[in-house]
Amino acid sequence: MRFPRPEWMALAVFLAPADAASPPAELRPDLGAPADPVRHGTAKLQAALEASGAAASAVRVEVAPVPPPGGAESFRILRDGDALVIRGGGPAGAMYGALAVAEELRTGTSLRDVPVRAESPRFPFRAIKFNLPWMSYRKNESLQLHQATCRDLAFWEAFLDMMAENRFNVLSIWGLHPFTLMIRPKAFPEACGLSDAELTDWQRFWKALFRMAKDRGIEPYLVTWNIFVSPEFAKAHDVATYSIDGSFFGAGDTSDLVKRYTRACVTQVIDEYDDLAGLGITHGERMGGMTPEERQQWILDTFVAGMKAARRPAKLIHRAPLSADKGSGGSTGSAVEALTRASIERMDLPPPIWVEMKFNWSHAHSSPRLVHVHGGPLTDAYWNPPPANYRIVWMARNEDVFCLRWGEPAFIRRHIALNGAPHVGGYFVGSECYIPAKDYVTKAGPPPGAPYAFQRQWLFYKTWGRLLYDPATPDDAFAAEFRRRYGPDGDAVFRAMVLGSRMPLRLASLYKATWDFTLYAEGFLAPAASGGRFDGSSPFLSVNELIDHPALDPDYVSVKDFAAAEAAGRVFPEGAVTPPALADALERDGREALALVEGVAADGKPVAAEVADCRAWAHLSLYFAAKLRGGVALQRFRAGRDPARQAEAVAHLERAVTHWKDVIRVTEPIYREVPLLHIEKFKDGRFHWSRFLPDVERDVEIARQERRP
Repeated sequence: MRFPRPEWMALAVFLAPADAASPPAELRPDLGAPADPVRHGTAKLQAALEASGAAASAVRVEVAPVPPPGGAESFRILRDGDALVIRGGGPAGAMYGALAVAEELRTGTSLRDVPVRAESPRFPFRAIKFNLPWMSYRKNESLQLHQATCRDLAFWEAFLDMMAENRFNVLSIWGLHPFTLMIRPKAFPEACGLSDAELTDWQRFWKALFRMAKDRGIEPYLVTWNIFVSPEFAKAHDVATYSIDGSFFGAGDTSDLVKRYTRACVTQVIDEYDDLAGLGITHGERMGGMTPEERQQWILDTFVAGMKAARRPAKLIHRAPLSADKGSGGSTGSAVEALTRASIERMDLPPPIWVEMKFNWSHAHSSPRLVHVHGGPLTDAYWNPPPANYRIVWMARNEDVFCLRWGEPAFIRRHIALNGAPHVGGYFVGSECYIPAKDYVTKAGPPPGAPYAFQRQWLFYKTWGRLLYDPATPDDAFAAEFRRRYGPDGDAVFRAMVLGSRMPLRLASLYKATWDFTLYAEGFLAPAASGGRFDGSSPFLSVNELIDHPALDPDYVSVKDFAAAEAAGRVFPEGAVTPPALADALERDGREALALVEGVAADGKPVAAEVADCRAWAHLSLYFAAKLRGGVALQRFRAGRDPARQAEAVAHLERAVTHWKDVIRVTEPIYREVPLLHIEKFKDGRFHWSRFLPDVERDVEIARQERRP
């Protein structure tokens, strides 16, 4: 065995047969021992070495006692004679290096051909937003059906393994008021409705979950909304009674009793859960009727005071205020931005405080250019001058793609390039209306070895996680995984998936959405108003609503504005994305994607579902292109320029019907009709593309029945 240099601590990788009689170590972590990401990384590397037939003695893993300039999450892979050496800047870096070599081996690279390299994180904060199905912000079958899965530590083992492999380092778990599933408040024992045995069981669960996270270099945070108490506390004291049924919108209870209760919960949960990295706070949704100053003071008197009273320091996620006035509906303003900044700068909490902002409100998978956050546009008050004790973290919400697989690396790279200024500490990625736990969308059930929803969407997490760590990660890193899973066809399937994944980005860039329900791009749904025409008759985005709606991306031109400018003879500047140009790009990508998967022999093979999703995206792209052309022709007809435009509009929209039928044809064998929060107020609230064929056909009638001005 080689001895390491004195400045490095070495950990050798040895092959050891697993004891089949023992449960996996990850499912019963030793809470008395320090967290050990290196052990996780070397275990995964050991398995990959064994599977590839390589000798474990040829690999050495080392950890720096003091992090190098690249930080504790950095690593180097180099050669020392015949040995491959993995040098981590800290335990997490050593784990990432070991996992990187394991991935090389799994995707077919021999140990001797593993390239030497050095990697370090672009951002220190790379988080997943995971909403709990208990005490959830919203209630819907699509959320509550995950309860059993989310209590199963086997699920969390798989999810956290995925996070570590993709280099996410923060697990943020969100709920209205989950404290009394974690503690029995000493000063308010009546607040916890669990028996001692039930609470003990829950506490074992939380402690195991948090330790499993830390063993993978992941910091767990608990994020809440305000002002809420437990249902039992509300009933016992007749305070915050909206908490009984989880009504999350409106005025809040600012009584001294609720403040004392909240402060006590914060302190006790930090004291009882050593592996909980920190807490996150929200100025809402039950803070209606309060001024921005009153909201901020409530946070200081409860969460911040409770954190300072704890026996150990904890970190803070401070969400930017959702409202600049007394309402709860969302607004922004320079005064509240300055107020919030000043308050955060006075907080004596471990830096950096992470200040969360929703990038392009609830629909970050749209334009990579920041147009608005929750409530409206921002000034530069949060980052001019540069902050000292906090960093901005963008919330990249996905409320647009729940069923189909997705991944577009170029979009994520551009997002990071445009929005990764020095005042930015990283990103959250996740959803409000979707929990990636139980696979409830696949008609035939999940495939063997991949029972969970996030495993279907592996490319989504791999592209976001790996690119947040290193935006220079090449596309071949993702294509290699397709080749590993699907053989020689993998490259074509990857390229087709990337082309198809542009469709929802383009729709959300053209159609300016705001809060969660205002757009569901993969279904072409806009169930709630967000400016422009909205008839409310159906959640489907009709041709009239598409025409008469502002664009989000500043370079995109709406159908209505395009037709008006054309009629007035105005010329669009270079770089403008007009509806005809957008339609051409959609058709080009859709047809290329179909051609790429045309020769893939998918029947009965694991690749079949991926190929079906590629085809679904391609047909959605062709549908969108035809609908845009139909909308342009219809608006030209309305302008009175050429009556023949009506026939053109009808023809395009009839072609759109054909493409929509193709979407149905490829998705019906794969996907169930599923509950979808966005459309819970329409009929039975269930989604499949087949349910909206009458709405697609209605567009044809809209054009056919239009009268000449």
